[in-house]
Amino acid sequence: MSPQAAGDGQVLPDAPRGNIVDSYAPPSWRPYLRLARIDRPIGWWLLLLPCWWSSAAAAASDPAAGPLSVWHLALFWIGAVAMRGAGCTYNDIVDRDLDRQVERTRNRPIPSGQVTTRQAAAFLAAQCLVGLAVLLQFNRFAVVTGFASLVFVAIYPFMKRVTSWPQAMLGLAFAWGGLMGWAAHEGALALPAFLFYACAIAWTIGYDTVYAIQDLEDDVIAGIKSTARMFGAHAREAVGAFYAITIALAAAAVRSAELGWLSYLGLLAFAAHLAWQIRQIRGADSARALRLFRSNRDAGLLFFAGLALDALSRSL
Repeated sequence: MSPQAAGDGQVLPDAPRGNIVDSYAPPSWRPYLRLARIDRPIGWWLLLLPCWWSSAAAAASDPAAGPLSVWHLALFWIGAVAMRGAGCTYNDIVDRDLDRQVERTRNRPIPSGQVTTRQAAAFLAAQCLVGLAVLLQFNRFAVVTGFASLVFVAIYPFMKRVTSWPQAMLGLAFAWGGLMGWAAHEGALALPAFLFYACAIAWTIGYDTVYAIQDLEDDVIAGIKSTARMFGAHAREAVGAFYAITIALAAAAVRSAELGWLSYLGLLAFAAHLAWQIRQIRGADSARALRLFRSNRDAGLLFFAGLALDALSRSL
């Protein structure tokens, strides 16, 4: 750990060691960057990947509408970082009292007193403006589609209080890129886009169940509901079922978009990675759960690689 990180005293337990915030950011910036989860990039990767899948699949399915757009991929990356940060800031404002009761979250900027609720709200607004600026670069249909996702974003933080399925609501929000990539390329939606969206929802429920294993004991005390609590000793089997649904829907999406063997190769690599994760799940092992959760970036990138290579091969 760097001297800066050691001197800060607020390094969060689920942040990778040596991350850019704890190691290099000015101390006055750190609470805001932590609100946006810049120290934990896995979140924006998981928000971004369905956008990239759908973009690449649309380009491969309809090369006449244009090749895979590097500009679109870059916009989705900026938008994912901004809107994941906005979503987390909003979530922390809503959950500030619950976060004080959970070991992993009590040192977050708001419950620990580093940032006031009013300051967090102003930071939330700034991030939303960045997201809006990105969204307005797309066609009108994609802009409207993007705004529609805000319904699920607004509802999600409250779900852990009322249902054991908050991961499903997170899926409805985080998987929205499965629609956005297609909408940005085609100016419309079609069956493959909805299948990519459904695939990403199942994937989100699976990996977020793995993530929730970290908080099982504290969640019982705080009364926080989750699929990890609900499935209990059967969490591994439940994650396996959701990952199986993920692959089945991904295969249906690839087939309905009439994609080629490179896309299927990416799908096979994606499936192999998810199968490896299932074999690695061991009860309430928090450290292992966090590692497996983070590994979903690599799983999603394997699928994207196949889709992108398929799109590029058709544009040559």
